[in-house]
Amino acid sequence: MQFSRPSNPKVIMHRFAFPVILLLLSLAGGSTQAENPYVGHWALTIPGGGAGWLGVEETDGKLQASVLWGGGSVKPVTSAELDGDQLVITRVQVQRRGADKGKQITETITATRTGNSLKLATVKTKPDGKQFARAAFTGKLTMMPPLPDLSKVKFGDPVQLLNDRDLSGWKPLNPKAAMGWSVKDGVLSNRTHHDDGKRSAHTNIRTEQEFEDFNLTLETRTLKNSNSGVYLRGIYEVQVFESFGKPLDSHNMGALYSRITPTVAAEKPIGEWQTMDITLVDKHITVILNGKTIIDNQPALGCTGGALWSDPDRPGPIYLQGNHSDIDFRNMVLRPVVR
Repeated sequence: MQFSRPSNPKVIMHRFAFPVILLLLSLAGGSTQAENPYVGHWALTIPGGGAGWLGVEETDGKLQASVLWGGGSVKPVTSAELDGDQLVITRVQVQRRGADKGKQITETITATRTGNSLKLATVKTKPDGKQFARAAFTGKLTMMPPLPDLSKVKFGDPVQLLNDRDLSGWKPLNPKAAMGWSVKDGVLSNRTHHDDGKRSAHTNIRTEQEFEDFNLTLETRTLKNSNSGVYLRGIYEVQVFESFGKPLDSHNMGALYSRITPTVAAEKPIGEWQTMDITLVDKHITVILNGKTIIDNQPALGCTGGALWSDPDRPGPIYLQGNHSDIDFRNMVLRPVVR
């Protein structure tokens, strides 16, 4: 097929000038809507020094946000809006304890961005308009690396995290709390009940060593009402929970707590030894539970409840949750990634 060629150069200019101008305007940032400076994932150091997280998204010009505040789960906020150059977040909650139990409390969080950092302030308001719990805290923008190719990752020599005798290489997170952990015949056990049947506050434990990226294999055995967790780098909790027979949930066995739901239920019944094969590389997590891949190289967007700190770029320990209930572990081996 042949095409006729316009002989007039002005025709050519007229035909192509307008789309070229549009392209140049687009490249120069000539869009009508500027990018929201608060969209992204923010590692928070909340009042009192605990670990928190803020995630902000924008869809069709509307902001949505989720917050992790110390312990518990990641939860959506009531509202998120821009007010000038500040982000204003509102959370409406019902008090669970104290003199204001059952009352609706409104928390207002105001954030200001400077570079890749946030300065934040929080204040709570009672139904009668009285304000309290005013505090300042900070945040840091975090970036998600590209999806790693695990077939190309090399692992170093294995590190045996448990021995047959004692807790060598481990230490309590809270030395003042009751120690329920002990080792016998290679099994690391946590028992939270005393002889009189009463439960008291028990400590979590962590490795003395700290690690970056790695593969961790272990066996665990859930007991009645078991609720524990394996924290990677001290900030990402892979849930250890008696959830056999329950519907898929982000709080079940093998889940990244409140963040990533397993794709398939692979738990064994209570009292049976179960295997976990966990890989953490470039902020992406893979979990193989009892031979089935239930989390496949998925991004960990931020820390989980109970994290030691919120910075995802910082090396950290393996830490085991022992303040909830009884649990057993054995054959815990870590192989660090070789860069």
